[in-house]
Amino acid sequence: MPYLAEPAFAHGTPARTAILLVNLGTPDAPTRAAVRRYLKEFLSDPRVVEIPRPLWWLILNGVILNLRPAKSAAKYALIWDQEGSPLKVHTERQAKLLRGYLGAQGHSALVVDFAMRYGEPSIDAVLARLKQQRCERILVLPLYPQYAASTTATALDAVSACLRRTRNIPELRMLRHFHDHPAYIAALAEGVRRHWAQLGKPDKLLMSFHGLPRFTLERGDPYHCDCQKTARLLAEALALAPEQYQLSFQSRFGRAEWLQPYTAATLAQWGRQGVRRVDVVCPGFVADCLETLEEIGMECRAEFLNAGGKEFHLIPCLNESDAWIQALAQIALEHARGWGEPVPDAGALARSRERAKALGAAA
Repeated sequence: MPYLAEPAFAHGTPARTAILLVNLGTPDAPTRAAVRRYLKEFLSDPRVVEIPRPLWWLILNGVILNLRPAKSAAKYALIWDQEGSPLKVHTERQAKLLRGYLGAQGHSALVVDFAMRYGEPSIDAVLARLKQQRCERILVLPLYPQYAASTTATALDAVSACLRRTRNIPELRMLRHFHDHPAYIAALAEGVRRHWAQLGKPDKLLMSFHGLPRFTLERGDPYHCDCQKTARLLAEALALAPEQYQLSFQSRFGRAEWLQPYTAATLAQWGRQGVRRVDVVCPGFVADCLETLEEIGMECRAEFLNAGGKEFHLIPCLNESDAWIQALAQIALEHARGWGEPVPDAGALARSRERAKALGAAA
């Protein structure tokens, strides 16, 4: 197997440290052709769909890629804005904010970039760019708070596959999860409180996480446990009683049993039971995307209202909130410890907020 070409080397050039944010990905456009390309890459990953390859190849290429792209493209069109896909826009802004934020704290030597596991910018392309910038230490930070083999692990698979073709590999650290990190929980809680300060509290708060097939739990994937812990810690931070909130799982696909309770079914049940107002927060997503804006904000809203509910609110994801950028900086620096980047205290993070914005980090 030939190695990738190495960039030109200049003696005396200092080695640098990089933080690579990785998110799931998105089509290039809300069109059938673009969505088909994206789905083919995404659904061809054996970690995403654990069905014997020959059988899945027939299903994917014979059925799914002929039927699903047009339907998905119509959904993407509902949430697409002038800047493009919300997921990509938010992830790019997060990287920009983090770069400015760290620079304002005196960590300007750190390189911050982002990549998408599926679609563009690809992990291969961004790792090549980091090599050009003489990054010999790379912290890979998948933007999935809860670990799952179909998300976090597949991002790390892609990084490893690229490094297998690299002659001069960098020192590498990979973040596994941050589902219970105090700063992440605090950022989630602040977002919910900010929403409630404007609109008041609901009758019920639903914490909706991305769903996975039930067999993943039975085979040892810790995702279900990570979600449960996040929900419990968030409820504690918000001082919620057990009857005031519930955890659920969205995005069910196919006929197999998935992790329960299901989000849509829970909302329909609440509507029939006379629950008047529901707020939904999606702690498993650090950026708003198709699954939050369309599936929850539109489809599940209709499910609840059609079942008799009166008021439905989707609480925005962490996106570019100050609390999340602070948390992201803290998480990154903690895992880069020993690479010449000290971890700042909370006071230092707060003091640097305005300076980071002044440097052009704000969206």
